[in-house]
Amino acid sequence: MRMKKFMGVFLALSMALSLGACGGSQGATKGESTTAKEGGAKATEIKLWTYPIGSWNEPEKVEEVIANFNAKYPDIHVSVEYLDYTSGDDQVTAAIEAGTTPDIIMEGPERLVSNWGAAGKMADLSDLWDEDTIKDIQDVSSKVVEACKSPEGVYYEYPLSMNAHCMAINYEVFEKAGALKYLDQNTRTWTTDNFVKALETLKKNGVETTGIVYCGGQGGDQGTRALAMNLYSAQFTNEDHTKWTMNSEEGIKGLELLVDLTKKGDLSYDAGIQAADELQLFANGTAAMTFCWNASNESNYAQQVNFTPYAMAFPSDDGKPELAGGIYGFGVFDNGNAEKIEASKQFIKFVCDDKEQGPKSVTATGFFPVRHSFGNVYAGTEEAERMATFNSFMQYLGDYYNVAPGWADQRTAWWNMLQQIFGGTDVKEAVNTYVDTCNAATEAAQK
Repeated sequence: MRMKKFMGVFLALSMALSLGACGGSQGATKGESTTAKEGGAKATEIKLWTYPIGSWNEPEKVEEVIANFNAKYPDIHVSVEYLDYTSGDDQVTAAIEAGTTPDIIMEGPERLVSNWGAAGKMADLSDLWDEDTIKDIQDVSSKVVEACKSPEGVYYEYPLSMNAHCMAINYEVFEKAGALKYLDQNTRTWTTDNFVKALETLKKNGVETTGIVYCGGQGGDQGTRALAMNLYSAQFTNEDHTKWTMNSEEGIKGLELLVDLTKKGDLSYDAGIQAADELQLFANGTAAMTFCWNASNESNYAQQVNFTPYAMAFPSDDGKPELAGGIYGFGVFDNGNAEKIEASKQFIKFVCDDKEQGPKSVTATGFFPVRHSFGNVYAGTEEAERMATFNSFMQYLGDYYNVAPGWADQRTAWWNMLQQIFGGTDVKEAVNTYVDTCNAATEAAQK
């Protein structure tokens, strides 16, 4: 069964994100936590690692969150380390092998649930999921609830925010080349045929680099996946996420089109770059489009661009795109210390649920709240109009297939497969090998 959409338009809007550098912060808590009793309880030290999820990778902003936490709970001390998407996974893997994992980590279900949770490394957070919490999140999307727990029903993630990934074009370049006529600017969608025509028009009018299919690693791979699958409405997995299906007729046809476009010179590919590199080429005006865009990236590159980045859904044969989503929240590594686990849960609950801090925590991610009760967190702010655009993409969200077992292996297999097909390997052969690799990883993960 096809899953064209899994949620309606979010009522919430969001604020900007930016990448941060490594740093640290400390704080403490006191009050309801079992680790922080009245009368001089021993302070509990916990560590937080966070991927570059907007301001959550900005030391100054994170220190502010911890200060707010400590104002209410002063006996829990939180130190922070900031990860990136180039080496972050390797750092976590090394920490797992060495027994030096942090207490809390911030990212999405594809890592917290499908990877580390499935490997038995994460603490059970089911006690945080009371009936009111579940209903509040289900009123936004039941898919968020399902994504945060294992097939056995164990919750390994407590979510904070969500977004829809899209692409973007250089509006002025398209306008000058006469290619804007191929966009539906009311819905910010376009068909596959019009996407192809737009590329041809750009090239005929002297645009050297229209767009780049990057395949130098897993960074930003949600963009290349969404591009390939949308072209002919392919599905990435089956409905219950137990089989990988990009070797369908639609999937192969979409990848073949990308190869054909690069052979014609209407599109480029680069086996040596990832999304961060492609985004920089877009920001400096070298490429006329990017396949890795969202509210966060628009904010991150706002000071670098001298043109209008115009967000668009990915092209699809029927004009009805299915966008990849991202869920962001917290997990707790099971380090065998009940006191630290309890303190970590206290921090997570404050950050995500506190009536004052919760909405602030969401806006710090630059995305949209998973809680219906938070409402429009950016109403009346300077970000409201800008974020309304990205809110409009929520209606196009597709299946959250990221929770499929063996996800980490799939990500490596995907960019390897792209390198192969753009390097001359038969598309059908390469995609079948990719799917076999992914299915084997999924079967292994389920044993």
